[in-house]
Amino acid sequence: MFKRADQGFGVLGTTAALSLGQEMPDPAAGKLFGTRGASLISKAARTDWVPDLGTDVGSNHWFRGLVTCTALCASALYLSPSVMALPGRTAPVLSGTAWDEARAQSIMPLAYGADSGRRMGATARAVPISDTPERETIELMATLGQGDGFARVLERAGLSSSESQKVAALVSSVTPLAEIPSGSVMPITLGRRTSRNAARPLQSLDLRARFDTKLEFRRVGNALQMRRIAIAVDRTPLRIQGVIGNGLYRSARAAGVPAQAVESFIRVIAAKASLDDAVAGARFDIILEHAKSATGESQPGKLLYAGLNSGGRNFRLMPWTVGGKTDWYEEGGVGQRQTGMVSPVPNARLSSGFGMRTHPVLGYSRFHRGVDYAAVHGTPIYAVTTGLVAYAGRAGGYGNQIRLSHSSSLGTSYSHLSSIAVSPGARVMQGQLIGYVGSTGLSTGPHLHFEVYHNGMAVNPRAVSFSTESIINGKELAAFRNQLGALLSVPVAGAAR
Repeated sequence: MFKRADQGFGVLGTTAALSLGQEMPDPAAGKLFGTRGASLISKAARTDWVPDLGTDVGSNHWFRGLVTCTALCASALYLSPSVMALPGRTAPVLSGTAWDEARAQSIMPLAYGADSGRRMGATARAVPISDTPERETIELMATLGQGDGFARVLERAGLSSSESQKVAALVSSVTPLAEIPSGSVMPITLGRRTSRNAARPLQSLDLRARFDTKLEFRRVGNALQMRRIAIAVDRTPLRIQGVIGNGLYRSARAAGVPAQAVESFIRVIAAKASLDDAVAGARFDIILEHAKSATGESQPGKLLYAGLNSGGRNFRLMPWTVGGKTDWYEEGGVGQRQTGMVSPVPNARLSSGFGMRTHPVLGYSRFHRGVDYAAVHGTPIYAVTTGLVAYAGRAGGYGNQIRLSHSSSLGTSYSHLSSIAVSPGARVMQGQLIGYVGSTGLSTGPHLHFEVYHNGMAVNPRAVSFSTESIINGKELAAFRNQLGALLSVPVAGAAR
């Protein structure tokens, strides 16, 4: 038994060690091959024919190992058995009914002619049935999906196209089909059909067309009749009060206020007061539209009143429409404050600023009392903020001009217009179209000359930021307070928290 060592092979189980440099004579080999032959055999036995090919690449013993590896691989390939098909018996080819039945029970791709899951192969004992029994009526539930057509839903339920269109026309005479809420469920009963090729007739259908209206379709004889049933609805506003705990939104939602109403309430309060007032311990008061039907359904509506009591400050806000614009007003008739102004000509180039300059037409130095916006002829001009039209017409070298009064001390003017779109005395809102860019008067090209006045004196328009508040008074204020009082008389639905 031998083991490999760096210095050669050692003999285990003996007391003597034999190094690679020693020769151990073999008496039997000497007798058979002679002294020289025995020496060669002994040398070949001591030679390492399978060295590690990963070390000493290119050396003599490495090439010797490569020759050995090549010889072994060639011998394995030479002695390997040949690959050839073995003859065997094949199953007989099926035909006719046997083939159809076997194919129906087999599992194979449809592309290769599989019939799995379709039908069994018919035999001579299979006799077609001339008539099959049918149910007298079919009851089902049809649901109107979002963006779905009403007639299309009925056709999917089994009605014919003509009858679906007829039912849709009857429903549209009561309410527009587009206003029927998605998700509406319709119990449908289909009657017995006259033949197998005909659609089943509609026997009955119930539909909640509106929150306050239900429609019933019933077949009487051969005629389909529609009955309209009014549903009593209580539209008393819903009032919810509570105390702010861990945030205004969470507290209002916990009190039962719908999420959309809470979002509207926060926007209204934030526009009038700081949300820092909505701290823990402050009380909120919310009134919103609410409809409750006699059948038990409820439907919340828009926000009608927003109240907040925080640290002695009491905010009471209600929407009111003045001049076609709806704003939120306090109990005293003061509306929400609006700051800033829009550009009179959006995305226009500022061609001349405020101050001294050489006049392009007159040719001498002159104080320029406004700013010029270069724009294409006919470009729309908008009111920078809400105001009244003090003048609209021809104004000498200014050409066609519009002057707006925004308060007792502030005013704006728009000059060199090609045409005017407002009349004197009219009320215009911020961002409203009032005219179009032109080149009338003393002008070298189409542009808008824009001026701002404070107490009658021209000021730099780029240094002005408008801040306005709408105010109602007189009979309008009295009507506003009457409606506010009626709202505050609504009883509280949710217990205070």
